[in-house]
Amino acid sequence: MQGSKLYVGNLQYSVGDDQLRELMANYGEVKSVNIIEGKGFGFVEFEEPDQAEAAMEALNGTDFAGRTLRIDEARPRKNRPPRRGNYSR
Repeated sequence: MQGSKLYVGNLQYSVGDDQLRELMANYGEVKSVNIIEGKGFGFVEFEEPDQAEAAMEALNGTDFAGRTLRIDEARPRKNRPPRRGNYSR
């Protein structure tokens, strides 16, 4: 694994940043947690790539808050062109 940031999918909508941080802290020093509200996924960044890899190997496919977690290495964010459209009223 090259990076230290993980994509965590299939989250229960009621799961908060603190709950996910607590789960991931068992595998290393968590730098940041960002759950995308209302989408059922988020991102967790560790201090070291080996910590992220350990968390991914241990938790991918396991049950958390009644859902089966899907964990992968986060892909770099793509640059998107600005949105076009008429947003005036």
